[in-house]
Order: sequence, then C-alpha cells, then structure tokens
Amino acid sequence: MKGRLLVVDDERGIVIALKGLFTKEGYEVETAESGEEALEKVKAGLFHVIITDLSMKGMSGLDLLGKVREIDPACAVLMITAYGTQRIAVEAMKAGAEDYLPKPFDNDELRMKVRKVMETQLLKRAHSQLLEQVRLETGVFEKMIGKSRAMMRVFETIDKVAPTDVTVLIRGESGTGKELVARAIHFRSPRARKPFIAVNCAAFSRELVESELFGHEKGAFTGAVARREGKFEAADGGTLFLDEIGDMALETQAKLLRVLQEKQFERIGGNQPFNVDVRIIAATNQDLEAMIAQGKFREDLYYRLKVVEIRVPAVRERREDVPLMVQHFIAEACQRFSTPEKQLSAEAMRACVEAPWKGNARSLKAAIEQAVILSPGVEITPADLFTSSELESDHPASAVGGTNHAPAGNESGELATTFREAKEKFVGDWERDFFIRALRATGGNISRAAERTGMYRQSFQQKMRELGIALSDLGLAPKNDAN
Repeated sequence: MKGRLLVVDDERGIVIALKGLFTKEGYEVETAESGEEALEKVKAGLFHVIITDLSMKGMSGLDLLGKVREIDPACAVLMITAYGTQRIAVEAMKAGAEDYLPKPFDNDELRMKVRKVMETQLLKRAHSQLLEQVRLETGVFEKMIGKSRAMMRVFETIDKVAPTDVTVLIRGESGTGKELVARAIHFRSPRARKPFIAVNCAAFSRELVESELFGHEKGAFTGAVARREGKFEAADGGTLFLDEIGDMALETQAKLLRVLQEKQFERIGGNQPFNVDVRIIAATNQDLEAMIAQGKFREDLYYRLKVVEIRVPAVRERREDVPLMVQHFIAEACQRFSTPEKQLSAEAMRACVEAPWKGNARSLKAAIEQAVILSPGVEITPADLFTSSELESDHPASAVGGTNHAPAGNESGELATTFREAKEKFVGDWERDFFIRALRATGGNISRAAERTGMYRQSFQQKMRELGIALSDLGLAPKNDAN
C-alpha cells in the first residue's frame, strides 16, 4: 500500500472517477460526498492525504481544512477549485492546504501532485516514528532528557501542540528548560523554517521592552537615533518566545494583548500599523493567578496566553531522570573540553540523585562541567561535584549555576536586595568558588589551573586579583610555575 487517501466532493461522478484513478495507483482510497461525512471519517481513521473540492454544499472545503487541522495536523490537504476561486484557494494555502488545482484539472497533473505529497507524508511519518523510537531508547527528546512519566507528559503535549498555531504558556522553576520546550514546539511546527526569536521580559525596563518587541521610529525617545525593527517584525512567519512574561509591565501587557487579538502593531513613535503572523509562546516561573488577584497581571491576557499550558517539572520531581542527564552532560562536557571520557563514582551518582538541585537542570549541568574540568582522574567523586560544606549537609546541592545562595530576605520571603544585586553577588560567589577549586585541584600551580580551565595564565591571574584570591589565604605555597 502506498498510503491512505480520502476523496471529498459533492459531485458523485467526480468521486467515483477519482477513486478509480487512485486505486489503480495503489493507494487505499475512501470517499465522502460532503464535508460533514469526510470529517466523521477523519475522526475515525488515519489519512495521509485528503483531496477535497473547495465549493461544496454545507461544509465548504475551507471549513473542512480547518477541522482537519485540529484533528490531525499532519494530514496533507489538496484543494480542487472552480474557475474564479483562485483567490480563496490562496487563502486556503495560508490556512494550511498543501496545494490546489483548478477545475477542469488534468488527471496526470493531479496524479503527480498526489504522488509528490504522499511521498513527503510517508517520509515525515517514518521520520517521526524513528525519532519516537530513539527517544524511547535514549530518553532524549530534541535537547531535553528524560524517561520519567512527568517528562513523557511534556513530550506528548509538545507533539500535540507543535503542528497547531495555539498559544502556549510554559510554567516551571528557573533552570528547568522552559526555553528548550519552546524551541521544541517551534522546530516541530510548520513554522520551523521561519525565525525563532526569544525575548527575556525581565531583562529590560518598560520602555526598552516595548522597543524590543515593537521597534521604534527615529526620535521616538531619547537615544532613538535611528529607526529600529522590533522582535515581532523579526519573528514574522515564525515564533516569538516571551520569557519571564510575569515581569512585563501592565501597559506593555495591554499592547501585547492587542497584537494577539488584531495581529497588528505600531512601532513606538509611529502611527503606521504593521500586520504580523507570529505564534506566541510565553514562559514564567511566577504565580500568575496570584498576580492577577493583586492587579499585577491582566486576566484577559492570561487566558489568551494559556490556551495550552505545559508545566516543566523540577529535577527533584523526576529523580529517576538524573542518571540519564548526568551521562548526557558528561559526554557533552568531555567533547566540549577535549578531555578523556569520565564517569561518576557510585557514591557521586547517588549524591546527584539525592541532591535538591535548586537551580534544576541548569545547576546540574554546570556542576558536571566543573567536575569534568577539575577532577584529576577518570572517575568523578562527590568532592569534585560539591563543596566541603555541601558534603557535610544531608542534601548536597551544587552551587554552580543554581540558586542555592539565596538573596537576602526576611522570613516572609520579601527580597532585601534587587535582582541585579542578587545576580552580581551570586555570579561573584560562583566565580570565586570555581577558581579556588581549580587552584586546590592543582596544588596552587597557576599555570596548570589556567590550562585546565581553558584560560591564559595572565587572564587567570588577573581574575584572581579581581576576586581577591591569594594562594596564601588558601594555605597553598606560591610556585614558580611560569614555565
């Protein structure tokens, strides 16, 4: 069998003729004489290609196309159009039709189009089956890793929503891989060949985030010395990923809602409307429902974004995935740093599985990379992964890339520092710890420590001065190691 085909037309003669034509070609052919009948058959079984007339009594071919896209987005639809309906056929192409052919059509041309589309469909489905088999065997889905039930639910949801154009809200703690989920949706969608543009809403002030999103005209505000294209324009035809959506100002939320509703926006300082075709995927680690109650997030925007919600579990909620993640991160790090293959000792693996990993996959990956660089032998031990104070605690957790060192705050959780201050402090603590470990691992030999961390000796020494690290403070004797 070459594939399953559904022929839809309200003219019985055409249905019979096309069934005979494509049965001879080796396809399994079913027919329907109305859009409603076709829809029931699509619900009941799988078809690779549907040939449908555009103009039919009752449900039109265009309406049928929309329903088919909801039920089976992978199914290809070829549209047969009457004379003078080419404009509508173009609309059908924009709505997801694979191709169209005007009446009266040539049988050979139709046969060629169907053969080409069918071959593509069968290849796509075979490829998807192969990817699914690889995922089940290796636990790798796109760039995400996991075989746990929680991650399987995430992967299944991605597969379901990717072929559609629905807006998706991704929720999860920092470091769980929300952007990886967004990228997986994009690259498994019909928009895969178009841009994927990511914007961190927390990284800009209200004025700057609006300029980032919508662009601005020359002179729109102080510093706007030239016209600038925004991310919506850059992402046209593709996907715009709005990370940390909970940090977006209310005024900007209102403008975003308008774009979602009208598919149109204006640059800052301009009055010319721009039409845009962009799929929105948003992400947050905040409690948006609580923010709505506090008047900090628009309820109408919330429901616009949350057509489908995907929750990415924390590492502590899927500990069975940790050994897979560790093996993957070690292989990546060894290749990246050109080091011999390494592995975790049984004790180190047990500690990894039990650790809370407050920074989630991001902190686990950073800890593994650090251990690959600094571990003296082939086997990575707990001492290579965790600080002495962490090893003494009941639940060691890597400080690398995570959030173990929480910013100062009161008992109610109110932060006593700004995000920038907390970030600077954390980065400084991490850098200092990284350089101290490198020096201890090489017995204070600065040249060797620099080489193992991929730095020039002078740069390493400069960083030591910036971080206030002295060998004497570490109980290490200075060495004449310039050579």
